[in-house]
Amino acid sequence: MSIESPSDDPVAVNRCGDELAARLSAIGADVTRIPPAAALLPAGATAKAGHHLRARVGAGSRQILLLGHFDTVWPIGTLATMPIKRDGGRLHGPGVFDMKAGIGLATLATRVVHEAGGLGDAQIVMLWTTDEEIGSATSRALIESEASNSAAVLVFEPSLPGGALKTSRKGVGQFEMVAKGVSAHAGLDPGKGVSAIRELARQLVAIEALQDPANGVTLTAGVMSGGTRVNVVPADARATIDARAITRADAERVQRAMHALRPQLPGAELFVTGGFERPPLERTAAVVKLFELAKAAAAEIGVALDEGAAGGGSDGNFTAAVGIPTLDGFGAIGDGAHAMHEHVEIDALVPRAATIAAVLRSLLAPSSGVG
Repeated sequence: MSIESPSDDPVAVNRCGDELAARLSAIGADVTRIPPAAALLPAGATAKAGHHLRARVGAGSRQILLLGHFDTVWPIGTLATMPIKRDGGRLHGPGVFDMKAGIGLATLATRVVHEAGGLGDAQIVMLWTTDEEIGSATSRALIESEASNSAAVLVFEPSLPGGALKTSRKGVGQFEMVAKGVSAHAGLDPGKGVSAIRELARQLVAIEALQDPANGVTLTAGVMSGGTRVNVVPADARATIDARAITRADAERVQRAMHALRPQLPGAELFVTGGFERPPLERTAAVVKLFELAKAAAAEIGVALDEGAAGGGSDGNFTAAVGIPTLDGFGAIGDGAHAMHEHVEIDALVPRAATIAAVLRSLLAPSSGVG
């Protein structure tokens, strides 16, 4: 069955959610549809996401959270030009790698563990959200709440190449820098003007000092605009800046410095808004301990499990930031997230599901030492 689910189309996303809810119910999960919350949206904004799904299997007091999203970046109609197809051992299609195959793997592994009676005094909660690709504004509070009630979180975003898990993710921020100047005729009265573009340019050069690429700190001005006509000293200019950092300390340092910027040209004004929406998923001792448990569980079934870092963020950034051990990248092995060649490796799906089931069994054991 092929159901498209772009983040900005609640009707389509909910149609996909209905199918997913039916499949989760079929494995014995207690499924709840949760309307998108507007708590973290700007004042007066309307929640445009679909309903998030919470699926509980088991009824024990100890909880393991499986996390991911079923919204995708692809608009309705993509299937016409990018159809679901098998080709040379690969399954191609919009959203198959990021990250619907991950949801399938999590569901299969949960069913196997549940039917084998491996839940004991614990429960597995699957939380599948509908707005991760557009910032998670309507699901963040829900994600953090479920994480706070969990001993550990497994995130089913795509794996790193070869199947490695993600034990570190950069924090992701966005800043809007607006410079205000004074307009004037560029030929007759240039001295009476104050160029907002010149002010903005000086600021962009200044923030180079905040960068530390060797340690994962980057600031990238990705969008810029300013001025009205070539013969007018520009009174307005703005830039949108992407910020990344590996540690919370660096993210906080960058954020403080950005908001402390002051105008450099006499008569200019400067306004900086924004910050780090997703805190870093840091490779803490608790994360390392959880990875070692997963690595040992995988080794018992003959699978070598590796780890690595990712430059992009996910909802796992939120769960790690509230202090819950989090492993990301449990999803499918493949390539092409957000790209026309998006695909998963078919032969890797069953071994991946078996690995996830082995990790779940170890986590659910009272002797796991996690949580």
